[in-house]
Amino acid sequence: MIPFIHLGPILVPTFGLMIAAAMVAAYYVLRADMARRGLAAKNTTTAEMFVAVPALVGIMGAKLYHVLETPRELFADPIGQIFSRYGLAWFGGLIAGFAAFVWLARRHNFPLLEVFDAGSAAAALGYGIGRIGCLLSGDGDYGVPTSLPWGMSFPNGLVPTTDRVHPTPIYELIAACAIAWLLWRLGRLQILAVGIGKTTSEAERIGVKVAEAGRFFVSLQMPSRYWSTLLGWLRPGSVFAIYLILTGLARFLVEFIRINPRSFLGLTNAQAASVLSVIAGAALWWRVAKGAPRA
Repeated sequence: MIPFIHLGPILVPTFGLMIAAAMVAAYYVLRADMARRGLAAKNTTTAEMFVAVPALVGIMGAKLYHVLETPRELFADPIGQIFSRYGLAWFGGLIAGFAAFVWLARRHNFPLLEVFDAGSAAAALGYGIGRIGCLLSGDGDYGVPTSLPWGMSFPNGLVPTTDRVHPTPIYELIAACAIAWLLWRLGRLQILAVGIGKTTSEAERIGVKVAEAGRFFVSLQMPSRYWSTLLGWLRPGSVFAIYLILTGLARFLVEFIRINPRSFLGLTNAQAASVLSVIAGAALWWRVAKGAPRA
């Protein structure tokens, strides 16, 4: 593992490099998604702002959540714990980044659920790339010992181990890429569905031809009595709801083979946060589906 890259007297943490790479990847995905939804043109700085501000606020939130998880260590060495280069909690970053995202959307008068939908695929991909930083630094986010052929050891990691363990950051990268791909495809379906309910001028604003949208759903060969239900499920907020459910489920499952300590009802803190994510996503999905017209 390579926790740091030595550039003369300067130490560059590989975790920080991967966080930067995650922000760049998320920016390009978010910019493309906002453009295809008619929220912001690609030649504006809107996507940059919606990535940079939540990411920076999310890092601060992740650090704060991490130090508050271990109050005994925080009181013993508050300066060292707060300003340490190590220790970021996923749920703290999610809460802080989400709050910053909401503030930006409100400040610029964007439809909140549409912006959440646009940012879902970007958030999933960025999270997966960021996890490679955990792998390179060997910061203890790996799993329990395994005899599987792809098990890895981290003798030079920040939290070293010579045992062959589950490379859980790789598992999360694969899951995150799959989730991001699915959310991107669902976003396209959502845009087509929205186009059916728009006038020609409104649809052109979001880059959808009403006839194209109609032909697509006809090509599904679905009985017309089910169309209204399908289109209702694709209303604003549905993609974000699926993001919350899938990412929460993926994190909940991977925690079973991770070395994190158990606390609440035999769950890790990340698993408890994942349960909340799944519940929130299911509640939002139910609200979206409830608002759908009946067949």
